[in-house]
Amino acid sequence: QMQLVESGGGLVQPGGSLRLSCVASESIANIDTMGWYRQAPGKQRELVATITTNGRTNYADSVKGRFTISRDNAKNTVYLQMNSLKPEDAAVYYCNSDGAWLKGDYIPVNYWGQGTQVTVSS
Repeated sequence: QMQLVESGGGLVQPGGSLRLSCVASESIANIDTMGWYRQAPGKQRELVATITTNGRTNYADSVKGRFTISRDNAKNTVYLQMNSLKPEDAAVYYCNSDGAWLKGDYIPVNYWGQGTQVTVSS
């Protein structure tokens, strides 16, 4: 079972930046989609950004132009660069791996990390 460990969260002022990292316990080269989700108190978990094996990215409208997702398969790591942070970005951010390709077959596995807290406040 893949383990995902997030880091990089913390307290930042509005307008500031953070870079989140998600390190997987095994290779992510064959993982179909790696993603970041977030959950604020009292709200449902929501998609922030995803990136596929071929580098196709998808962003929530609320973060487009401010956040950038990337993946380094050699390091088994996915990043989320967050710029121009707003108070409404405050949440626990979770890393997710969705689907794997094995010899051309799609394997419907899904794993979550334990999350990292992002607080945006002056």
